[in-house]
Amino acid sequence: MSLRKKILIAIGIVFIVFIVIQFIQPVRNKSDQLLASDISHIVITSDSVQGLLKNTCYDCHSNNTIYPWYSNVQPMGWLMAEHIKDGKDALNFSEFGSYSSRRQLSKLNGIANSIRNDIMPLKSYKLMHKNAQLSANEKVLLVKWAQQTKDSLSVK
Repeated sequence: MSLRKKILIAIGIVFIVFIVIQFIQPVRNKSDQLLASDISHIVITSDSVQGLLKNTCYDCHSNNTIYPWYSNVQPMGWLMAEHIKDGKDALNFSEFGSYSSRRQLSKLNGIANSIRNDIMPLKSYKLMHKNAQLSANEKVLLVKWAQQTKDSLSVK
């Protein structure tokens, strides 16, 4: 068999595998409910802070992801599903109220540190979501909110 024929067969196999994997879709992280344990029900959050959280955090850190078109193409959908699972394991705003008081304080501290140190939102997320690029003022606003919220929960 010639090299050209081997290459064409290999390309054909890769193409068939690519088509087949498109039928293996991950479970979607989508809910129309706003749970009673959602952070917006637990702590005072201004509209501006809530908007920033939704634009920069909720896709990976809540029970309701807004999926871009490329999430329907595998293996991107699988990678996104893994990122979302990891994000929700680290912090889930939809279930924040079910956390212990100590864990809530720890998560708020983590939010402030992650934003302050430019760890969150992830660079890969910001690359694909231009509205997730936080300005210096937005970072200050979110860090201040997290610290004030932590202080108010500490008093309770």
